[in-house]
Amino acid sequence: MRRHRSGRVDKINTSMKGINHIVFDWGDTLMRDFPEKKGPMYVWDRIEVFPDAALVLESLSNKYVLTVASNAGESDTADMRKALVIGNIDHYFKNHFTSKDLGVCKPDPEFFLRICMEADFCIDKSVLIGNDYKKDIVGAKTAGMKTILVNHAGAQGPFELADYVVSELKDLLQILL
Repeated sequence: MRRHRSGRVDKINTSMKGINHIVFDWGDTLMRDFPEKKGPMYVWDRIEVFPDAALVLESLSNKYVLTVASNAGESDTADMRKALVIGNIDHYFKNHFTSKDLGVCKPDPEFFLRICMEADFCIDKSVLIGNDYKKDIVGAKTAGMKTILVNHAGAQGPFELADYVVSELKDLLQILL
């Protein structure tokens, strides 16, 4: 595994070769989840997109097909899309999935397999980018995906199943472009 802190990325990486599909986790990866808020995110009085999310999505959407997926308990796909529209990032995604609509939750590998199947992408040509090691990274890696942990909170590892660990979204550009 290669670990990365903001601004430091190993440029001699071949593990992302052949990737054509990126699956982003939604809550606390792209948009901040406020646990004290009730109901679907789009009805909250405060919605926050993480810094550099739009810039990163814009850059990556020129090379990859982008998908967004979530375990959001109170939101179905339509609710998630409403929040993404408010955050002005929905237009970067070709595919949108929630556990509520898929009928299976992370970290079950079936969650990731169904996303790739429904989006018509090979699991081994897809990378999952998420903030939760157990739910996002372990499940996706078990399903056969490449993985990048976005460690906004600076949690301590080990994160053996993550192909990369970054602290900021903008660090993804050095890995994927």
